[in-house]
Amino acid sequence: MRIFKFGGASVKDPNAVRNVKRVLDLFPEEELVVVISAMGKTTNALESLIAAHIEQTGQKQAILNDIRSFHHEILSDLFSSSDHAIHSETENCLNEIEKILNEEPMDHYDFIYDQVVSFGEILSTKIVSAFLQDQGVDNVWLDARKLVCTDNTYREAKVNWNVTQERINSAISQSEGNKKIHLTQGFIGHTSEGLTTTLGREGSDFTAGIFAYCLDAEDVTIWKDVPGMLNADPKWFEETEKLDEISYREAIELAYYGASVIHPKTIKPLQNKQIPLLVKSFLDPESEGTIIQASNRSDGLITSYIFKRDQILISISPKDFSFIVEHNLRDIFNAFHEHRVKINLMQNSAISFSACAGGDQVRIDALINDLSADFAVKYNSGVELLTIRHYDQETIDRLTGGKEILVIQRSRQTARVVMK
Repeated sequence: MRIFKFGGASVKDPNAVRNVKRVLDLFPEEELVVVISAMGKTTNALESLIAAHIEQTGQKQAILNDIRSFHHEILSDLFSSSDHAIHSETENCLNEIEKILNEEPMDHYDFIYDQVVSFGEILSTKIVSAFLQDQGVDNVWLDARKLVCTDNTYREAKVNWNVTQERINSAISQSEGNKKIHLTQGFIGHTSEGLTTTLGREGSDFTAGIFAYCLDAEDVTIWKDVPGMLNADPKWFEETEKLDEISYREAIELAYYGASVIHPKTIKPLQNKQIPLLVKSFLDPESEGTIIQASNRSDGLITSYIFKRDQILISISPKDFSFIVEHNLRDIFNAFHEHRVKINLMQNSAISFSACAGGDQVRIDALINDLSADFAVKYNSGVELLTIRHYDQETIDRLTGGKEILVIQRSRQTARVVMK
């Protein structure tokens, strides 16, 4: 068994969907679980739809119509018959979204988010499954909402591994006709009460890791629009270098610091069972790509750069100018945990604690408001966080030139700079 994961860019339009088939055609004898994300920017559109619903901006119907049109245009290109069952299946999904949003807006944003945004993956997998079947690629569609069992931490659900493993193995073994391709959704799961959850933004990689772990897969391949894992994001750096092979440890470090190619939670279940992870290009599927495995090779020592924009640097001090001591840190960390704001970098002095964070502005605003009750809080918004793995001083100087450095940290292998 091998696990393939295709992200939103790999199914963003009809030609991209056709390319997925071309990739799968290269593996005619393999038994595969194929994990697919929402098409293109559908997740972003669904997030905008939820915001319009909760804030009652009057834009809800227009956004939903755009989502409907986007998927119908893909259908009309991929399927010659307007009577194909996929048309009604797609419309049923869209009607389900509309039904959820016809109810009065609730305060629990995270719950609504998971019930609505999850349909992006349901829509994409139904369409891709139907297209493959239409083209003679036999496959079975699996509903991840019935397989990946989680707690009810909406938007960042935690996996119940024992139940999930039992359900995934049962579903694969019972696949009709022993079909070789099992197609399912990334990013989504369900609670024991049957309510939909999500695993965190960009969580489809993690889903691939979950299936690999539960099925003792031979390997996992993440299909991207880049030739493999690069030492920098080409959006921010003109010159990049492909890493041919790196260790699990180096991959975890890069993912933790924000490398966009791999979701941070993906590596651990693979490392636990020594399952290799490949990052390959869906545009050039026969090229080598990157392999992540137990390795002592030195590719991981190539200098890597991770750049995060739109960060906020929060500085927290006791109101009476006393020292920051253990119980202060406990209260501060509890607040970050309660508001589910991830700390990307932290530093403390005698009388202050500073943390650089990013993500949901609503959560950050609530966090600052909460902390301000007991502490003096200052912050700089719109800052940048640069991480350099395997750095030297010349590299730091070159990349921070002309910037105001707010925080700089160095360890043996990693330099991190908050700047504006």
